[in-house]
Amino acid sequence: MTDDPNTPDFWESNYRAGPRRWELGGATPVFQRLAESGEFAPGRMIVPGAGLGDDARLFARHGFQVTAVDFAPTAAQAMRARQAPAAPIVVLQADWFNLPAVLRGVFDYVLEYVFVGAIDPARREAYADVVAGLLRPGGRFIGLLGPIGAPPGGPPFAVQPDDIIALLAARGLSLLRREWPPDSVPQRRGVEELVVMVKR
Repeated sequence: MTDDPNTPDFWESNYRAGPRRWELGGATPVFQRLAESGEFAPGRMIVPGAGLGDDARLFARHGFQVTAVDFAPTAAQAMRARQAPAAPIVVLQADWFNLPAVLRGVFDYVLEYVFVGAIDPARREAYADVVAGLLRPGGRFIGLLGPIGAPPGGPPFAVQPDDIIALLAARGLSLLRREWPPDSVPQRRGVEELVVMVKR
């Protein structure tokens, strides 16, 4: 097993070893609220580090065209096995930092949860480049950003929402709103913040 979180082998080993501390066992309650709120019109959405695909399938059930990305084979296989015929998602086993060029500028939404905290902080500039490149003008970044104040080491690596906001702002995204969600799962309440930004 490699100890480099930049490699699919690292995450594949974690999926096989279990338990997966990043998985909630269902859709994220904050995203459940957003999907049901009507605030976000259905459109094309991409989900990085989608894991078992619970949040991807949630938005698909609400009419979004969802592409779920993960580079761990076990995660991609699980998402394919859990497809809902009435609300399918596109499962892409790929490296977020090397996505096909055809995906640039076509998405209305990037849905972020736990992925940015899982990658080496040295790659966050590159992460922001990919987010900005995938979104069309008017597209939105919806991020539940954390863990705030995580201990050194990782993954997960500590995430400061202000830093992610600044990186995306430098690439043409503007902050629409941010909140401490009251419906965060109990173990993450107070250490994650919801951030919504739009590409101008």
